[in-house]
Amino acid sequence: MAISNAVDLSRVSRVLGYKITKGNFNNVTSNLPQRIAVLAEANTANQAGLSTEPVEVTTLSQAATLYGYGSPIYTIMRILRPTSGGGVGGVPVIVYPQLAAGGSVAEVLDVTPTGTATGNATHTLLIGGREGVEGQRYDFTVGSDDTVALITAKITSIVNSVLGSPMTSVDNTTKATLTAKWTGATSNAITLEVLTNGKPVGMSYAVVSTATGTGVPTVTPSLNKFGDDWNTILVNSYNSEPSVLNELEAFNGIPDPTTPTGRFASIVVKPFVALFGNTDTNGWESVMAARTLEVTNTMCPAPSSKGQPMEAAANMAVLFSFQANNNPHLDVSAKFYPDMPIASNWTGTSMATYEQRDFLVKNGVSTVVFTQNKFQVQDFITSYRPVGETPPQYRYCSNIMIDLNVFFGYHLLEQIHVIDHAIATDIDTVSVGNVIKPKQWKSIVRAYALDLANRSLIADAVFMQESILVGLGVSNPDRLETFFRYKRRNYARIVSTTVEAGFNFGELS
Repeated sequence: MAISNAVDLSRVSRVLGYKITKGNFNNVTSNLPQRIAVLAEANTANQAGLSTEPVEVTTLSQAATLYGYGSPIYTIMRILRPTSGGGVGGVPVIVYPQLAAGGSVAEVLDVTPTGTATGNATHTLLIGGREGVEGQRYDFTVGSDDTVALITAKITSIVNSVLGSPMTSVDNTTKATLTAKWTGATSNAITLEVLTNGKPVGMSYAVVSTATGTGVPTVTPSLNKFGDDWNTILVNSYNSEPSVLNELEAFNGIPDPTTPTGRFASIVVKPFVALFGNTDTNGWESVMAARTLEVTNTMCPAPSSKGQPMEAAANMAVLFSFQANNNPHLDVSAKFYPDMPIASNWTGTSMATYEQRDFLVKNGVSTVVFTQNKFQVQDFITSYRPVGETPPQYRYCSNIMIDLNVFFGYHLLEQIHVIDHAIATDIDTVSVGNVIKPKQWKSIVRAYALDLANRSLIADAVFMQESILVGLGVSNPDRLETFFRYKRRNYARIVSTTVEAGFNFGELS
């Protein structure tokens, strides 16, 4: 058989020939491509006529145009798709826009200045733990003899001039009234302070909440739109809201060895890891208390940060998507959140010591430390921890991603070599294409074991190879059945060293 048939074999006159043909190189396995789903609301001003159909958002400006500057979607996207570049890079981000819950309320905060300015200074609003957004700062100047009315006008002006601000302001002469740009319980997480930057010049500021953000929409209609698309990571903007965590668990299901459910069902196998943020200083274990058998929800903590909790989830999505896409054999431990407002009182949190973090991991809570003025990931885990299962099979998100990578590569091989092929017996001699023999398939899976070990997704390739069983169905002749075991790779989470020291005694010479 000729290596190339670009020029017909019957030709003899001098000629150059080049033919492009269709190729399929999927037999070279690759990592599971990551895909991020974002469940979040648009601003109140963008709710009228809002389409809830999923949209792939590729730029921050696109998110702003569709869903509003400062909205939860915008807030998440400015971390996933920052204007400066980076973020999640080439990982697709699909936004599933949420309508506001009926009867929901926006957070309202009043800023009341008191005093009369005795000098010139620059004061700064700290909104959501940030002194500005996308290069626009919340600075306002205070001039000598400025009145309260003049200062409230300046506060209102600066808030409304920062496009990415999560709040708008109205000047009420004696106070500036700031209102979240969207309604819902998540708006209540917006914090507000006024920094005098060491020069109060006779002014002080009181911040008082006059309306609490309330209302949480149901997310199941958006989840139902996932269909056959495989969103591997989900950013949940609703923080620790139990109703949303419950919906996500019900939809995603569990990888039960007998009856897997939801997205883990054996004829679906398109589950996700759902990330939600939390900026509390303690009590995280209570959020995960009743979720010991679930593998869906993962807390992304940023203890005592004044940022919005959904930002912590977005930060972790950046880290996890990059690692899972490029180095699925590794975890995100020791990685730093790229863009999260700092902890205001780290030592006062119940995550500041190793003993506390060890307790939290045993209770289904991810952990971080605060160092170099940044949050650094220590443990990134689900809530899964059945009594008596040691160690819990699905505790670490990276282990789940290993399992999904093993499936993904195996599924590609099935599509190339098995599905819709004729099945021949091992002793048959065949001369046509699209035929698979049990021994051929077993050989392919054996080679796959070496590939997985080479990529450090599994350990002990021989163990997997020796476990492979392939055969025809007992009751259905058109059924090819396969079984194998594998050991996930080990990971150096704990490094323990013991040394022995003694004295150097002198000796007589």
